[in-house]
Formats: sequence, C-alpha cells, structure tokens
Amino acid sequence: MQEQHIVSSFDRDLESIQALIMKMGGLVEVAISDATRALEDRDEELAQQVRHRDKAIDALEDQVNSEAARVIALRSPTATDLRTVLTVMKLAGNLERVGDYAKNLGKRTSSLVQMPDIDGASGAIRRMGREVEHMLRDALDAFVQRDVAMAEDVRRRDQEVDQMYNALFREFLTFMMEDPRNITACMHLHFIAKNIERMGDHTTSIAEQVIYLVTGELPAEERTKGLMPSYSVDL
Repeated sequence: MQEQHIVSSFDRDLESIQALIMKMGGLVEVAISDATRALEDRDEELAQQVRHRDKAIDALEDQVNSEAARVIALRSPTATDLRTVLTVMKLAGNLERVGDYAKNLGKRTSSLVQMPDIDGASGAIRRMGREVEHMLRDALDAFVQRDVAMAEDVRRRDQEVDQMYNALFREFLTFMMEDPRNITACMHLHFIAKNIERMGDHTTSIAEQVIYLVTGELPAEERTKGLMPSYSVDL
C-alpha cells in the first residue's frame, strides 16, 4: 500500500509538471502568432502585448524547474521517471527561448511601424512564423502522446523553415541593393526572420527531447539543415 501511495503521488507530481509545460507551450504558440500578426498588420499595441506577456512564460519556466527539483529531491526518481523529469526541464528551457524570440519580434515591430513597408515581406514572415507555430504544436502533441514518428516529422520540417529563411534573406539583400533607403527596415526584417529560424531550432530540440524520452537515445543522425548563406548572422 505504501509503495502504491508513493507511486501515485509521483504520477500526480509528473502530471502537474506536464500540465505546466502544456500551459507554457500554449502561451508560446499565441506569442508567435500574435508577434507575426502584429508585424503584418503593423499593430504596435499588439506587439507591446507580446512583449509584456513574456513575463508569464518566464514565470512558468521558473515554476517548472522548481517543481521538477522538488520531485527529484522528494521522490528520487530513477531510469524512465528521472528521464521524464529532466526532459520537462529541457522543454521548459526551449519554450522560454522561443518566447524570448517572440518578444524580440515585438520590439522590432514597434520600430518597423515607423518605416515604409517592404513589399510582401511581412506576409512572408507571417507564413514562416505560422509554420514554426504548427511545428511547436506538433512537438508538444508528440510529447503528450509519446509519439516518436510525430517528433521525427517535426525534426524534418525544420529544413523547410531554414529554406524559407534563406529565401527571405536573398529578398532583403535585393531590396537593399535596389534602394539604400530600404536598408534599415530590411535589417530589422532580417533579424526577425533569423529569430523565427531560431524558434524552429528550439522547436526541433523539443522534438529531439521527445525522441530521447521515449527511446532513451537522442537521434543518431545529425538533422539536415537548410543551406545557410555564408554571410548570414547567428543570434
């Protein structure tokens, strides 16, 4: 009876932490969607809301880490159970970083609304953000369902995000060469596109952690990255 009591207490602890992860993931998905919509609609108020709401994401990461540390201290989990606790801590870290990138989008959007629009750029960035948002949703679903195939699919789709970034990078260079007055706006847009590409990397890391959680091993093959321009920047 005592062992059953301990096991069910541990399960309840894990369910509570995983619920926090899903809540955090939901906030991050909304942040990506709102940040890219604010850019497309040139909505400075919405961009500011994204920036302010990042505090809630940060607070959830702290709560996940605190709860996970408490579980380790009280329950001394081993094997699969320990792997689960460590995985949720890494997932929280990745989600927090994606939230930070969404906040950065909000900051740059507040600057961009004062500048002339670059034809088609905001819509293309929104499509890129929507793809990352879908990847994140699938990665979290893969976590809940312990679905390796779904996690592998998320991992594969990161290459498509890289290719979208590369295409945007070339477009921004063209705009800047055609008219130097576009340089400042295109530099902001380039950093926004790079932030979204990095969101894709962190989402892929979540998918890889799901694979590790289920199989006990990280993917053996290094994932294929879309070819990055040699003169691109790393953030």
